[in-house]
Amino acid sequence: MSELVRVISEDQIATVTLNRPEQYNSLTIPMFEAIRDAALSLREDRDIRAVILCGEGKGFCSGLDVPSVIKNPANVYALLKRDETEQVANLAQEVCYLWRTLPVPVIAVTHGVCYGGGLQIALGADFRYSHTECRFSVMESQWGLIPDMGGSICLRELMPIDIAKELTMTGKVIDAAEAKSIHLVTHVSHDPMEDALDFCRTIKERSPDAMSYAKKLFQESWHESEKSALHLETKLQKKVLGRPNHLITVFNRLFKKQVSYRRRPDLTID
Repeated sequence: MSELVRVISEDQIATVTLNRPEQYNSLTIPMFEAIRDAALSLREDRDIRAVILCGEGKGFCSGLDVPSVIKNPANVYALLKRDETEQVANLAQEVCYLWRTLPVPVIAVTHGVCYGGGLQIALGADFRYSHTECRFSVMESQWGLIPDMGGSICLRELMPIDIAKELTMTGKVIDAAEAKSIHLVTHVSHDPMEDALDFCRTIKERSPDAMSYAKKLFQESWHESEKSALHLETKLQKKVLGRPNHLITVFNRLFKKQVSYRRRPDLTID
């Protein structure tokens, strides 16, 4: 794994750290590639129960390293190109979108600044735990651009369209309290990392099958019709019922035991 992104797995919790602190973890082409590679590697690790995504140094991520990227026109092409027959997302979008495809909860822990592309990376997580002093901005408009890293699919799940438009068109900077009030972040505290770890410990007490399929259920049904959502509920429940981890859960609950769960399911075969 690239030194630009540090991945440490301990006790079934993977911590992914953006590791370019002297530049506030701003995004270069190698940084995009390292984040993508980290997400892809964790997606295949069936022993991982949760992922924490954070930044080294004084901020989570200040967004695109504009001078580094625009100095070579080929960089823009590398970020935006896509094989239309194979890829859902291009490289710029994968650093957000791929976290949504991991079959485990992903928690972004933000501090300092979370701007532009950095915010879109955090939006790709299932939850955002923010430090009280963190600041946020959909900053692309300040560079004459629009969000192009997955923000359009994430913001629509969190807030009304008028608020998303306002944040995008103004590029204004907001504090953590306001971000919480408009549902941009999930929780705000003085120690978001410890809060995220507590959440991960709770997740580990639950069946990995239930956690994976719960994420899949909401990711795939959120904008579907009622009929499609209800059918998906039944389809996924059938994949959970009676399987080893379901039986272990029932046994542990009834007999107050602590039998260990088996590895989480491989959702790629669904």
